[in-house]
Amino acid sequence: MTNVLIVDDERLVRELFTRYIHSASDRYALVEAIGDASNAEMFCLNGGVDLVLMDVCTAKGSSGLLAAEKIKKRFPQVKIIIVTSAPEFSFLARAKALGAESFWYKDVCEKELIEVMDKTMEGESVYPERTPEVSIGLASSYEFTPKEMEVLYWLAEVVSTRNIAGKMGISEDGVNEHLKHLKEKTGCASKTELAILSAGARLVLPKY
Repeated sequence: MTNVLIVDDERLVRELFTRYIHSASDRYALVEAIGDASNAEMFCLNGGVDLVLMDVCTAKGSSGLLAAEKIKKRFPQVKIIIVTSAPEFSFLARAKALGAESFWYKDVCEKELIEVMDKTMEGESVYPERTPEVSIGLASSYEFTPKEMEVLYWLAEVVSTRNIAGKMGISEDGVNEHLKHLKEKTGCASKTELAILSAGARLVLPKY
């Protein structure tokens, strides 16, 4: 029997995932369903958790990715599936880097969660090929280059052009060139508008 911990800030999602687990009670048992990722590590202390379904953006602003990283370092035997509806461009790479076994988009993935859980517990790593597509002004997020995405990320942190240049290791002129291309693609009149639209579409969520 695989003991599962659910971590998601939305009550309806917790209830839905609980029903999924109960529907597969021959192989899964629910440990608890909580809303705050910062409490997840505590539930792993007694060795009663085998699998964590970890949302990224959880209650009280807690990051599921940071919580997952702590759990994998302390309890490497615990398997983690990152679950999110946010199309944030960096989440996939960060989840892989911290050692999360699998990744599932709540709103767009065609695979059923139980199938992903089964494959994960069998030793497979299940990841989507890319993040979901969102619109930023007139542009699709798929039109942006990796460097343009990085500029958008730092814009969401309200970082100045000079600071963005320092963080990216390029010149201010290089940052301004990326901003120019982003404005042309999206139809945005300013970097403030770019930042607002990107954050509003949850394409960049540096808080998590």
